[in-house]
Amino acid sequence: MAAVSAAPMPPRLALRAHPSSSASPLPMRALPFLRSRLRSLTTAYAVKQDAALWTPAPVSAVSAATSDGSISHVIVDLSDAADLVDSYTTPGQYLKIRVPSAADELKPAFMAIASPPGEGPRFEFVVKTVPGTTAERLCTLRDGDVVELGAVTGDGFALDKINPPDVAQTVLLFATGTGISTIRSLIEFGFAANERADVRLYYGARSLQSMAYQERFKNWESTGVKIIPVLSRPDDSWKGERGHVQDAFYRNKNIVNPSSTGAVLCGQNEMQEVRIVVVSRPFCITLPLSVLSLRKKLFATCESNCYYIKLCMNTLK
Repeated sequence: MAAVSAAPMPPRLALRAHPSSSASPLPMRALPFLRSRLRSLTTAYAVKQDAALWTPAPVSAVSAATSDGSISHVIVDLSDAADLVDSYTTPGQYLKIRVPSAADELKPAFMAIASPPGEGPRFEFVVKTVPGTTAERLCTLRDGDVVELGAVTGDGFALDKINPPDVAQTVLLFATGTGISTIRSLIEFGFAANERADVRLYYGARSLQSMAYQERFKNWESTGVKIIPVLSRPDDSWKGERGHVQDAFYRNKNIVNPSSTGAVLCGQNEMQEVRIVVVSRPFCITLPLSVLSLRKKLFATCESNCYYIKLCMNTLK
């Protein structure tokens, strides 16, 4: 039998410390530099990624939306952002907005889009001035100033819950403060209000001086929406509804058929009380809320990572 010889082993390399080596080897001394370099690369990548998430666009108009100046109307020109315009498809959707010069010091603001989908290459916003926030900065901008918009987000109002009109012959709209922005979007986008028996908008504000869009009421009513302003702090000359929107509704519900009644709510903390008023009825409801409201878990169920929630009232007890 032939003998099998083992394969020759590679020669061993003798490793010796370099004469100049010390107790602190070169790789250890290089760690601070490497860490700094890694941070620089990470920051550069993050900046590149962040830039891809924002669309710069010029402001075309900023004007007072209320006579007391507490709310502003901001229009952003999106002539060069067709993809962003096309991504807005349903009333009730929203996005983040920031002012580049204040990006490092102020958090982006969540803003519901007030103009209806398909109206043209612009987004309109109703902005309440809040000191020390992006909202305040937005209200001080001038024509031509640049803002940055994030992606259009959220599903918007669940219009399938109130359509076709036979499903919800009565539709109740509730809005407070700047919550009127998405209600405007819904009304002007259209939901066949004139094909329904009863469509009401309960719109709450402190006073007429702090109520936006009054100049649009006549046009809204011509589409089949009855406007019911509700003032919490009116002057003595006010002859209309007083208190809060849920109070006005409760005083005169006049619901003929609860099973064919839908409700659309937009606001913040006030909407919790509205929900309590209508929850005993088997209404179909779609609710957009602020992020703040969701974080406070004001509602029975919600998607924690979603700005808007949709609930069917006959599932809540």
